[in-house]
Amino acid sequence: MSCERVTSDIKIGDSVAVNGVCLTVTSFDKKEIRADVMPETLRRSSLKNLRNGDEVNLERALTLSSRLGGHIVSGHIDGTGTIKKIEEDKNARVLTVGASRAILRYIVEKGSVAVDGVSLTVVSVSDKNFTVSLIPHTNEETVLHCKRTGDEVNIENDIIGKYVEKFMMNPSTDDDKNNKGITKSFLLENGF
Repeated sequence: MSCERVTSDIKIGDSVAVNGVCLTVTSFDKKEIRADVMPETLRRSSLKNLRNGDEVNLERALTLSSRLGGHIVSGHIDGTGTIKKIEEDKNARVLTVGASRAILRYIVEKGSVAVDGVSLTVVSVSDKNFTVSLIPHTNEETVLHCKRTGDEVNIENDIIGKYVEKFMMNPSTDDDKNNKGITKSFLLENGF
């Protein structure tokens, strides 16, 4: 990967997201980083489709002193989707992305989703797909400008929804047998 901007202050062991997939730097020089990619990563992501010379989004990990200009993105993608339609809407480029129900369950209108590592606001969602609208800057500065209908993209859902669901569905642990979790009766008993 040719990536002089990313390598300017990188060190071995740092995380770098490649099209939204968090990888650990194993070696680097001024123009290139190297990372190991596990079979699980290839199965779950679109990295398996990359060819020599393909453009990719590269992003260094967020530091605690950085501004957060989108939503929290970990680089631990939930799966992939397929671009079903691309439309121009005045100055915006609108992508319709088909995805599985397992992914769509966490996508809400006007919520956040990461597509190939790009934090975006959801325009709409149905039982088969969701749409996002790219402002000119996002379209020009990310790999999304070269995506075409039929391309596979990496999708990372907003992590907050996944945690809320986990706590609601499986609230108790072996360490706390009396904990029934957050239920309707618990909320009513506590003034909600």
